[in-house]
Amino acid sequence: MKRLNNITRFRNNLSHPLLTSSIWHYILAALAVIISSGICFFIVEYIGYQSVSFILLFVVSILSIFMGIGPITLASSLSAFIWNFFFIPPKFTIDIDKTEDALMFGMFFIIALVNGVLTSRVRRQERLTRDREERTNALYQLTKGLANSNNIDELIETTVNNIKVNFGLDVIIILQDGNNHLTEYSKDPLLKKLTLEEVGVAEWVFKHSLRAGKYTDSFQSGTYTFYPMMGNRIKPGVMAVKHPSPIYGAKDEFWDTFITQISNAVEKEFLNELAGNARFLNESDKLYKTLFNSISHELRIPVATIMSASESLLTTQHTEDIRKELSHEILKASNRLNRLIENLLNMSRLESGRITPRLDWCDIHDLINKVTDSLQDELKPFHLKVEIGDDMPFVRVDFGLMEQVLYNLIYNATQYASISTNLRVKSFYDKGMMTIEVLDRGPGIPKKELSLIFNKFYRIEGSKAGGTGLGLSIAKGFTEAQKGTITIENRQNGGAKFTIRIPSDIPQDEFKG
Repeated sequence: MKRLNNITRFRNNLSHPLLTSSIWHYILAALAVIISSGICFFIVEYIGYQSVSFILLFVVSILSIFMGIGPITLASSLSAFIWNFFFIPPKFTIDIDKTEDALMFGMFFIIALVNGVLTSRVRRQERLTRDREERTNALYQLTKGLANSNNIDELIETTVNNIKVNFGLDVIIILQDGNNHLTEYSKDPLLKKLTLEEVGVAEWVFKHSLRAGKYTDSFQSGTYTFYPMMGNRIKPGVMAVKHPSPIYGAKDEFWDTFITQISNAVEKEFLNELAGNARFLNESDKLYKTLFNSISHELRIPVATIMSASESLLTTQHTEDIRKELSHEILKASNRLNRLIENLLNMSRLESGRITPRLDWCDIHDLINKVTDSLQDELKPFHLKVEIGDDMPFVRVDFGLMEQVLYNLIYNATQYASISTNLRVKSFYDKGMMTIEVLDRGPGIPKKELSLIFNKFYRIEGSKAGGTGLGLSIAKGFTEAQKGTITIENRQNGGAKFTIRIPSDIPQDEFKG
């Protein structure tokens, strides 16, 4: 502690104005007084020696605006001596015969000295105030930039830029990886990478939370000064700075404040990322469990059906009708498995962002007919009505994606609509927008769940077993991939209505179907 106090006292002494004033200020102060006195020497007969004192006093006052206390003290003493020796009778002596001249000399010396010192102090106070305002503004700009940073990259870029602007220094940020291992994080490719020895110093600083490197008491032989970044809860890392000279006094305090602000901001972003990763892992675990449970259930039923029917066909003699029925059950279970696999593959394509629509002219009649043919077994218990306007033109959509969208919507309707009710599929074109509507007479969707119906793996509370909750999510993803929208609403007398809208051109008259 005593050693630290001595170091602080030594820094304060170095920052004293008498020592920091340039030697050139002393020379200029002396020259200004001598030149002014020389001019007055030739005109003293016209203005009187008393007036010379005011001229020299004015010169000292002017000098005090630009110089420190040391040069002003020299100018005051020198001007008093010159006025006494060259101007006050008897000349060229330091004796003063008249009492009033002696009083004038004493007052001149005191006024010159006090005026110079006070003016210098005012100027110094003004400079300190200006510096304080500049540093306050710099801290405000730093805090604002750090607050507006959206991720660790932007935060580090803000840090480097602010240090460069306010201190003229290049900085290398070395952050920990979450396991208290440092990783160099320099955004400037022109900065020299740290050597193994310098990395070792950084690790020592990170471990002991003390400064090290050049201009410190530890590892002084290096070219960098290493500063620990101390947060409120963790140590986010270390800063490596190449100082051209040591910094003392107020500038050192300003630098410490800068590092503290940066450290707190980096710590906050670092903790946010750790929390985000933890949430991501937690959600991934939940998603995995949900997917595993859902797929396990969905796979078990058709697989059990296929195995049971196949075993029966192989081990037992059946009539032709029973064999056809068992074969039909195998085919039905196989289709269910195929639909499950297609949904998983489609969701994987959506998650990876690899959906690239291949737009081509499409006949809506062909699209709806193909989907209803694929779902003819599911549609048998219902009355299907397809309504397509006579003036429906060809539209530019991705036939494969639209087939999957329409398939999922109609299949979803068959799972929830009441038996023997009407299922309607309507399509029309108006003002550059192709619209397809799927309407059923099922129980509809609870209001509180309308906004959740297109979420992955979401299934309505109380819905019957079966399904992975991916069909509607895939329909939404494929529709949006074609720059379209899909919405759901409850019908007035019961049931749900899905509406697909996709912007599309239409061919010229000669190409219309």
